[in-house]
Amino acid sequence: MNRVLIASDSFKGSATSTEIAKYITTGILRADETAQIDAVSIADGGEGTVCSVVAATGGRLLETEVAGPLGTPVKATWGLLDDQTAIIEVAESSGITLIQDQLDAGKTTTFGVGQLIKAALDQQVTKIYVGLGGSATNDGGVGMAQALGGHFYDHAGQELPHGANALCDLEKIDLTTIDPRLKTVKVIGLSDVNNPLTGEEGASQVFGPQKGASQKQVAELDRNLQCLARIVEQTSNVDYATQAGAGAAGGTGFGLMAFCQAEIKSGINEIINLLQLDQRMQNVDLVITGEGQIDGQSLHGKLPVGVAHLAKQHDLPVIAIVGSIGHDLEEIYKAGFNLVLASTSRPMTLQQATKDIALLVADAGYTAFKAFESFRQES
Repeated sequence: MNRVLIASDSFKGSATSTEIAKYITTGILRADETAQIDAVSIADGGEGTVCSVVAATGGRLLETEVAGPLGTPVKATWGLLDDQTAIIEVAESSGITLIQDQLDAGKTTTFGVGQLIKAALDQQVTKIYVGLGGSATNDGGVGMAQALGGHFYDHAGQELPHGANALCDLEKIDLTTIDPRLKTVKVIGLSDVNNPLTGEEGASQVFGPQKGASQKQVAELDRNLQCLARIVEQTSNVDYATQAGAGAAGGTGFGLMAFCQAEIKSGINEIINLLQLDQRMQNVDLVITGEGQIDGQSLHGKLPVGVAHLAKQHDLPVIAIVGSIGHDLEEIYKAGFNLVLASTSRPMTLQQATKDIALLVADAGYTAFKAFESFRQES
């Protein structure tokens, strides 16, 4: 009897991780109705992380009304994995999908992220995971800190308004009134990027254009974050800006470290541990993973590569089922994949691929399993 572990990311904008696993399962069972399948809902810190991890761990989902990226109320989903552990994600309160037609990286705020952290603190947890991905923000986590009781003043002693544009006026930071419970709670940021806060590889330069910033605005946003970093270093005597992951979620990684004493970790590595994938792989014959598009960027902390690395430690074949295949295919195979399959098997528009995703991914699951069977017979 063949045993298969499915641990795929979502196909963003088309299907969730849970749906992708369901479609792949359908295809496998067409090929072998006796196959035993362990389907794990999984994400790497971006959109869908909360629902994926809560579903996989048997936790509990909650909903809290918070300020959205432009200040208007949104209902944000977050979770309790157990009585001591909460998980939230930036995308739920400050996500780019919440304001697709009003993108303005200078005006958006992470205030809602702070409100979610406060809601988790109210549950008396001892650990809070924060998924960093999919943000519409570039405020360095200042809004988050303001929601938690921190103060950021201009030269006239006035509290800064929300948004990255205001950071150019920052003169003084006062964290003496920030929520004292942060001193006894471990906060862990989950990131799939290692970018610093500022510079050519920083939050503004790399991610600002995705959030509606022109090249002129990108330069201004970067200068504003430099101002924030300088004053934080003067206040704390620690240079958080150059640390890996500081630039995640528009600098929210920086804010978590500077204002919440957080640690930034690889999202996929931490979630692999949370979901006990290592143990799950001890009793399977094949691992299937995937994401919407696999390319050179996937080599830098993305979920499928993390799953592939773990599968190779168990000497297991691993197949990636993806929406599309980008550049650096040779390097992708070197990361440990035995086969990379695109679900779009014929020319079609994105709209058609999204409409037909259930059938397309099921067919890819069928093909993947048949390839695995052929490989086993040959070996």
